[in-house]
Amino acid sequence: MKTTLTILLVASLGLSACGWRDSRINPSNWGQGKSVPVDAPSEVNPLIPAERQGLFRRNKADEVDSSVLIASVTKLQIEQTPVGAIILAEGLASRQGAYDAELRPVQGDTDAADGVLHLEFRVNYPVVNTPVGSERTRQVVEAYSVTTQQMRDVRQVQVRGAQNAMESRRR
Repeated sequence: MKTTLTILLVASLGLSACGWRDSRINPSNWGQGKSVPVDAPSEVNPLIPAERQGLFRRNKADEVDSSVLIASVTKLQIEQTPVGAIILAEGLASRQGAYDAELRPVQGDTDAADGVLHLEFRVNYPVVNTPVGSERTRQVVEAYSVTTQQMRDVRQVQVRGAQNAMESRRR
């Protein structure tokens, strides 16, 4: 057993120390592939996976927007950032349980051609009836990020709710 192990150890060390660069006996050459020419890069980014339909994944075209405007907008604040601005809005829902809040640009108003950025404060409510509760339990806060390029032509930001709208002008 000792002789077999010794011979195997010496043979493996001897083969690994081979200095023949292109030899088929050299273990460092084992498993190397050949160089193959590659086609010109295409417009498709191979790092981004293609859209797939999973078993539990819904199609976006099938989704129905069940959100509604928040009852009233109570606070609007715009904070400057190095890359643009953050629009912070606070609203009061009509009943408890509002979720999935969103400040959404009005349809077709992604560019503020008239100098006004129109946003809607939208929320979803549970299917089951929930109590109205106190004002503090119905407060909803949401933020919307805007880049410097988007804010270039904007002179006024308007956030709309169901009962009112608040606006902030640039000084």
